[in-house]
Amino acid sequence: MIIQLLNAAATEAAPENQFGFVKAMEEGGPVAWFILSVMIIMSVGSFYILITKLLEQNKVMKQAKGLQSFWRAGSIKEGATKLEKNSAWRQLADDALKANDDHAKMTDQREAHDYLHGTLQASEDSINSKLAGGLPFLASVGATAPFIGLLGTVIGIYRALINIGIAGSASIDKVAGPVGEALIMTAIGLLVAVPAVLAFNWLQSRNRRIAELMTGFTTDILAYISSDGAVKPAVGAAPVKKPAAAAKPATTAGGVKPAARS
Repeated sequence: MIIQLLNAAATEAAPENQFGFVKAMEEGGPVAWFILSVMIIMSVGSFYILITKLLEQNKVMKQAKGLQSFWRAGSIKEGATKLEKNSAWRQLADDALKANDDHAKMTDQREAHDYLHGTLQASEDSINSKLAGGLPFLASVGATAPFIGLLGTVIGIYRALINIGIAGSASIDKVAGPVGEALIMTAIGLLVAVPAVLAFNWLQSRNRRIAELMTGFTTDILAYISSDGAVKPAVGAAPVKKPAAAAKPATTAGGVKPAARS
């Protein structure tokens, strides 16, 4: 009986736990919840852009493997049919064909060459611009997320100071919640910013690699058109499929071929 009374007294005397993420957000108030919502939107948007852009880049790089079949063709028009429709490489080839048709109508050869070069460059720039879509959002998240988290930190410290003033003492139970909220918002800001910066740099480097491939492709097309097909990149011969092996004649148990029936 005495032990039960002591346990009950200890339970009643035990302080209520005031720590935890939800409690810290409640201490921060509506502003903390708003900042957390902004952070969640930034994080979800960053990962969405990362995944979609990565798939788009992989598709373009995979389609680049068809350029060898393009250069094995007898002409640009024939080679364009070997490229995948609605691809970046098909767009460059089609724009080159259109520019070549207009190029033949121009009397000034220097102006015609500049027009052809400018057309291919404009087509390449449009593809690069599409591939870079969404990257400014990643850069903005990486630059602003720490400061948004810092805003939550400032608000948390401000509320902690108010609680200290109201309580008249700097006891831990009066300031732990707001200070904890301040630290949590700072950590969340960093967790959102770091992946966004890493994703931005990675996607940017892959875009530069694709831009290099497209620049080389448009340069080869320009040289091919200007030389009337005399200058073209060297490509290996198309792989030849091996004929299927002929079936071996059956043998008897002793290793002797059975005689053909008349």
